[in-house]
Amino acid sequence: MQRIETDICVIGAGSGGLSVAAGAVQMGARVVLIEAGEMGGDCLNTGCVPSKALIAAAKAAQAQRHGFRGVAPVTPQVDFGAVKDHVQAVIDKIAPVDSQARFEGLGCTVIRAFARFTGPREVEAGDTVVRARRFVIATGSHALVPPIQGVETVPYLTNETIFGLRDRPQHLIVIGGGPIGVEMAQAHRRLGCEVTVIEGARVLGREDPELAAVVIAALQAEGITLVEGQPVVRLSGCDGVVEVTLGDGRQVTGSHLLMAVGRKVALEGMNLEAAGVAYTSKGVTVDDRLRSSNRRVYAVGDVAGGLQFTHVAAWHAGIVIRQAVLGLPAKADPRALPRATYTDPELAQAGLTEAEARKLHGDKVTVVRAEFAHNDRALAEGKTKGMIKVMVVKGRPVGTSIVGAHAGELVGLWALAISSRLKMSAIAAMVAPYPTLGEVSKRAAGAYFSPKLFENPTLKRLVRVVQRWVP
Repeated sequence: MQRIETDICVIGAGSGGLSVAAGAVQMGARVVLIEAGEMGGDCLNTGCVPSKALIAAAKAAQAQRHGFRGVAPVTPQVDFGAVKDHVQAVIDKIAPVDSQARFEGLGCTVIRAFARFTGPREVEAGDTVVRARRFVIATGSHALVPPIQGVETVPYLTNETIFGLRDRPQHLIVIGGGPIGVEMAQAHRRLGCEVTVIEGARVLGREDPELAAVVIAALQAEGITLVEGQPVVRLSGCDGVVEVTLGDGRQVTGSHLLMAVGRKVALEGMNLEAAGVAYTSKGVTVDDRLRSSNRRVYAVGDVAGGLQFTHVAAWHAGIVIRQAVLGLPAKADPRALPRATYTDPELAQAGLTEAEARKLHGDKVTVVRAEFAHNDRALAEGKTKGMIKVMVVKGRPVGTSIVGAHAGELVGLWALAISSRLKMSAIAAMVAPYPTLGEVSKRAAGAYFSPKLFENPTLKRLVRVVQRWVP
């Protein structure tokens, strides 16, 4: 066995692991990076990147189908295989940034093997033993396949296999009405498939119901069948014919089945017990510094047991770098983290939803709204379906929910405002270029102050005095 001693050993070459490795090695630390699968992890190969590339193609098809005032709609001619070529081309374009060659060029030692702890400070990977001062577990997650009766006999897709499908499904059944499920449902519908989404609870159940309803209405208007409040109790069928039996006895038949019911953290076989690292089915047990029960071992991204997003993994990486590389204090405070669902219209959230804010702050919460229908850019582009809702406590935003065009872009401002504890006055004073959708944020901030300014008898008396006596 070859032996290597290093400062930091990163296990997993997805978003979080690559960010730690790149930052640490460029600051002068010795870094070993271990990856058993593909460099770039789930996000590059089977997640964020291919899904957004597919959504972009579907959006182009829908634009032709929908037309515009004065521009006649046409039926799009969709080459499903060529769409998948576009998806792969986007992956190939980004892949060099995450490649083994790049990270070796930065100075990392890259080992392409499965890592298994043999003690508190050592792992085995292939024919190499790595002893490190610090470890970072960044192994991510993979699609959860629920133990439904018959699942072992039925062909099904997950995010790890659906992007390799080159023949268009006639009827795609999606089990799971969360962000991944509805994104894939809408994309495939726009590319010419029949689509049925089955959700045991409520579609987009984690999101603000008022705003989620806007997305749900859009999905239904495009011809997607949504089945809510029904568990799947049995699966049967073969290639091309899959039958799903619901809790109430109804049966749904389609050509393809996609599992989109959640994610399972990837910790199998790592022998964390040997390292003294506590964990559960949700991930490694970490404190607010992302440190495990073994003070030498950190966890980032999906395996840290919190929100499972690429940008969260990258944020975690920065927190770990400050501690493990620079020796500085750093803590993870997830209260302002943004998230987005890339349907059309998009749905985005930063901080608390209205329900969460009222549960935490009670009657101290003020909720202000601004409609896209009152935004000049939205009117010009015919994208008036949407709104922004801001939850305010003592003059500061604690949560923002947005539904509408480019909601994922708009929510970044509010994530900054919440994390920096900015006051609503800072947003109201912001000068936004005209006409932009960004003005909807300024309008929402203005709506918070409108009653204080325009419905205030004392202020009106003061204004009359000023107008009478001040030259």
